Amino acid sequence: MKVVILCGGLGTRLREETEYRPKPMVPIGSRPVLWHIMKIYAHYGHTEFILCLGYKGEVIKDYFRNYDWNVSDVTIRLGSPPSVKFHRRETLENWTITMVDTGRETQTGGRLKRILPFIDDDTFLFTYGDGLANCDINAAVAFHRQHGKTVTVTAVAPHGRFGELDLDGNTVKGFREKPETEREFINGGFFVMQKSIDAYLTGDDCVLERDPMQQLATDGQLMAFRHRGFWQCMDTYREYTYLNRLWNDGRAEWKVW
Repeated sequence: MKVVILCGGLGTRLREETEYRPKPMVPIGSRPVLWHIMKIYAHYGHTEFILCLGYKGEVIKDYFRNYDWNVSDVTIRLGSPPSVKFHRRETLENWTITMVDTGRETQTGGRLKRILPFIDDDTFLFTYGDGLANCDINAAVAFHRQHGKTVTVTAVAPHGRFGELDLDGNTVKGFREKPETEREFINGGFFVMQKSIDAYLTGDDCVLERDPMQQLATDGQLMAFRHRGFWQCMDTYREYTYLNRLWNDGRAEWKVW
């Protein structure tokens, strides 16, 4: 099952780190937050990724093109014949990564629509490039297959300012982007989707969290997989330092691998 990750936003609230690189490449420890997200999915057996690139997408391409260089010690023989030998200190990831330029100014729904031709199966996984959690991906997939609706969103309950979910049991009755008053559950990403979501997406200016999600909720096609464990996005410098502190202190609850 393919995993689609949004990697193209400007990351303006984390300008201290995103002026020279896209937010998914901001590090937690020695690795980009994107790598941490991919490790979560790979732990559950999902190793085929589609990255929706935009702002400074070339930084992400360069990172994975030079992945061996980034994670290994290396011996280089100059002269004739030249050679390179990698001394791997750990097992390299067995991942397949498709990187798609979805436009610098394209909105979230537009980015999703642009990569749908790269998805062969009816069901796929989808998330943001800045959110970490210890949620059970395969349990969410099983829940999604059981109810048979178009979209499952992982509902989380932190303090926040994100897309609020109005729940009736596990059915999402409404979807409000960044509500003024805090409610219990919010949009935590880590979606499971049917490819038929294409019918709800328009052009590059389509914001997934607005009309598409609201219409899915109105149509009874949006369900919530409740996650009460760890979840944290990296949207501000304060959150960046918090996640790095957790990682450096050995308290990274998202490290399920």
